Amino acid sequence: MLTGTGHRSRGGRTSKLSPGAWLYVAAVVTAAVAVLGQALGADPDLDAPVHQAWVMAVLVLLFLICDSAPTTLASRQSAWSPSSSATLAAVVLVGPVGALVVGATSLLSVRRGLDLTQRVFNASMYGLSAWAAGEAYLALGGHVGHPSYQSFPGIIGPFAVAAVVHVSINHGLLWGMLMLVPPAEPGQPAGAPQRHLPMLFFSDLGYATLGLLIAALWSVGGAFAAILVLVPLFVARWAIGQFAAQERAYAATMAALCQAVETKDCYTRGHSERVSRGSAMIAREVGMRGRRVEAIRYAGMLHDVGKLGVPTTVLQKNGALSEEEYAAIQLHPMRGLAIVREIGFLDEALAGIMHHHERMDGRGYPMGLAGDEIPEFARVIAVADAFDAMTSNRSYRGARSIEEAIADLRKWSGTQFDPALVDAFVAALRREGWEQPRPAAAPPADGMAAQDHDDPTAPLRVVESR
Repeated sequence: MLTGTGHRSRGGRTSKLSPGAWLYVAAVVTAAVAVLGQALGADPDLDAPVHQAWVMAVLVLLFLICDSAPTTLASRQSAWSPSSSATLAAVVLVGPVGALVVGATSLLSVRRGLDLTQRVFNASMYGLSAWAAGEAYLALGGHVGHPSYQSFPGIIGPFAVAAVVHVSINHGLLWGMLMLVPPAEPGQPAGAPQRHLPMLFFSDLGYATLGLLIAALWSVGGAFAAILVLVPLFVARWAIGQFAAQERAYAATMAALCQAVETKDCYTRGHSERVSRGSAMIAREVGMRGRRVEAIRYAGMLHDVGKLGVPTTVLQKNGALSEEEYAAIQLHPMRGLAIVREIGFLDEALAGIMHHHERMDGRGYPMGLAGDEIPEFARVIAVADAFDAMTSNRSYRGARSIEEAIADLRKWSGTQFDPALVDAFVAALRREGWEQPRPAAAPPADGMAAQDHDDPTAPLRVVESR
């Protein structure tokens, strides 16, 4: 089950939430209170098993054990726990209202770092998803109480639907909240917490089946059934935790490589992060989804990592380059590929890193590919890369305005850039906007000033060697 974490958004407190986020929290809490009030005032026979205090107490304890020790996901704005197994067991054993009460006890979780607003939202989210799952279970003919041997296989269908309803509402409500809050960490790209929701959705569905196992074992072992499933539940938590730790390690690797590049080429500080964001904007606009958007984010972030293999004197040279120096610049995509090719999760991103300086007319480098010969990732990065170069301050000129940069992208559309991707980027810019970087630092004391091989408005000057 997904939940918000105790990590604060920028600003440090939930009081910094936007009015839209506060309104969203109020709507979810109001809906949960209304549902509970209506259910308690309905037919008292509907949820007669809810009065089994012993069953309720054990399920609440199981829920709180799981909910109090979630594993933080890669984005650090959300966490995962196997507590859905307890609420779905409650759906079968004590009915919709009982399941709602079990989920709402998240308010009493002993997790550290949660303030009252987060606790109330999480409790309401859990309660609503559990209650809706219980109603779906009853609507499809599910029987509330201890399942017997005769209950199978008839109970499987209603329970499966209840699990889908439970997980869908849980993920949907949290996704809505994450869309309204800022990133938990400065520089974290928009949408980061949502990237893994599809994978977590199906994981939650799989672990939800343990709820039916708890209910089925209850007739045999009573409360001991809850103890039996604690081991697989915490194995599941460990597995998700390992995945999240791996994702954070990937992100740390990307950040370290980018920092190394920016330390060497200080005039492009923040460039990789912005190209990553711009590439993802284009990718979403042309219909890429899921892992491909993730891969192109990585490609945009690492597209210039090959600069680590280019002498600093070349990167920061003031004036025309010799043929040897220009050759060193042209080799940086291949050097970048050599640096990151063993990072297995990059996949298609490698082609973007290798070919992001190819041109549609075949006059680019390192291989002189043209048109559709150029990998799609590379064509995407080329647009975002040039746009950020043009809208950034450089030692030899000030930043161009966004409109001027768009005009230049259109000017070179078809010769340097893929026209369809230029149109997609412009459409995404109009909708999402673009934050231009701060002015570049002053040139080094030795008088060298960085050139920018990404800037199509100021191509590098090359002189013949003698």
